[in-house]
Amino acid sequence: MADISLHHALNQQQTLTPQMRRSLEILQSNSMELSQMIHQAMEMNPVLEQLDDYPDEGPVDEVDDYDNDNDLAHLNETDDDYRERDIHQNASNSYSADDEERRQFLYESIVAPETLQQFLAQQVQQSIMPDEIKQITMALIGNLNERGFLDMPPEQLTERLEINPRWMKQAVNLLQSFDPPGIGAVDLRDSLLIQLRRLGREDSLEYKICEQYLNDLARRHMSQIARALSTTPERVAEATERIASLDPDPGGSFSPTANPHITPDVIIRRTLDGIFEAELTNDHIPRLRISDFYKSLLAKTGSDKKALEYIRDNIRDGRSIISSISLRQETILSIAMRIIERQEPFLRYGHAKLRPMTMAEVGEDLGMHATTISRAVAGKYIHTPHGMMEMRAFFATGYQTSSGAEFSNAAVREAIQTLIHAENSAKPLSDDALTKALNTNGIDIKRRTVAKYREQLHILPSHLRKR
Repeated sequence: MADISLHHALNQQQTLTPQMRRSLEILQSNSMELSQMIHQAMEMNPVLEQLDDYPDEGPVDEVDDYDNDNDLAHLNETDDDYRERDIHQNASNSYSADDEERRQFLYESIVAPETLQQFLAQQVQQSIMPDEIKQITMALIGNLNERGFLDMPPEQLTERLEINPRWMKQAVNLLQSFDPPGIGAVDLRDSLLIQLRRLGREDSLEYKICEQYLNDLARRHMSQIARALSTTPERVAEATERIASLDPDPGGSFSPTANPHITPDVIIRRTLDGIFEAELTNDHIPRLRISDFYKSLLAKTGSDKKALEYIRDNIRDGRSIISSISLRQETILSIAMRIIERQEPFLRYGHAKLRPMTMAEVGEDLGMHATTISRAVAGKYIHTPHGMMEMRAFFATGYQTSSGAEFSNAAVREAIQTLIHAENSAKPLSDDALTKALNTNGIDIKRRTVAKYREQLHILPSHLRKR
C-alpha cells in the first residue's frame, strides 16, 4: 500500500474586494459610463441620494468609515490581478437555455447601423462600370479608414494587388465620385480638393489655398498666403470660411464610435494674467451623499441587529462609492495639472510645440503606476485652447535636439510635412534628404523612421511626387 503523506505549502495570493474592483472601474470609466454606474448604484443602495446642484464646497459626505481598499497605492499593486481575474471570471460564466434564447432574441432584434463600406458598396453596384473596375473599387473601399481616407496610396495598392494602373485610376475616380463628397482621398488636402471639384470650384481662391498653402492656413498665416497668391488678407479670410464649410472627415458620420457631442472631462483655460488653469466639468456625473434619514435611522434600530447590519453595510458601501468618485476626479485633475506644466508650449503655440511625455513620468510625479495613469486617461477628453483632444494624445515619446529642445512624434511628423510642402516639386526631397534636414535642425532621427512617418502622413515617395 502506497504511503500517504501530507505536505504544507505557504503562498501569497492577492485578491480584489468588490470595493477595489468597483474603484478601478470608476477610475477608468468615461463620464457617461460613470453616470450609468452611479444611477445603478442608487437603485441598489437606498442610503445614496443625489443632490440637485453641484456645490463647490468640496466633499458632500465624510468618508471616515472608508477603508484603505480604495487607496491608489494599493490599487496599483492589484492592477494586473484585476485584469487576469476579470478574464477568468468572464470565461467561466455559464448560461441556461432560456438565457441563451433571450440573448439571441436580443441580438436579432438589434438593427445595426449602416457602415460606410455598405453605403459605398451599394453605389458600386448601381454604377455603370465594367466588373473589373467594380472589383477594384470594392478593394479600395476595404482600404478606407474611419475618416473615409485610403490607408494606402493607390500607387502602392496597384503594386500590391498587381492591378493595371489604368484600371486603378478609373476605380479611384469612381470611388471619389460617390457620396459623401471627399471620400477615397489619401489625406485631408486631397479630400478638400475633391469636394471643391465636386462643387465646380477648381478656379477658386479656396482651391489654390488647399492645393498649395493648407499648412500655412492651419497656422493662420493669412498675410503670407495673400502675398503668395497676390490677393488681400480679407479675400483669404473669406475663402477660409468657405473651406471651413467643407467636411474634414467625410466618413466620420458612419463611424460606430463617432460622437459629435463629446463632453470634456477637463477644460484648460487661460486667465487674464496669461496663466493656464484646469477645471473639471463634472458634466453627467451626479453628486451623491449619504441620506440623513438612514443616518438617523441607524441610531433608532435598537436591538434589531439585522436592520443595524443592513444599514451599516449600505452606508459603508455608499461612502466607498463616493470616495472612489472623488478619487477619480482628483486623479484626472492632477494629471491635467501635469499636462499644463509639461505642455505649456503646446497650449501657447499649438501642436508643433507638443513635447514628449510618458505615463511613467507623470505616474512618478503623482506617486502612481503608469497603468493607473493609463486607466485614468482612458476615454477622457480635455478641451484646450487648440480644440478638443483625448487626454491620451498628450502621452507620446519623442526626440531631443542637440540644443536640448524636445519634440514629440507628432511635432516631428509635422516638421516632415512642412519640409515636403516647401520642396521644389521638380526635385522633391528624398527620405535621405529629409533625414539630413532634420538632423541639421538638431533632431537625431533615422531614415527608416522618417520613411515610416512619411507613410503615416500618406505622402508618396519622392519619385512619385516629382512633377
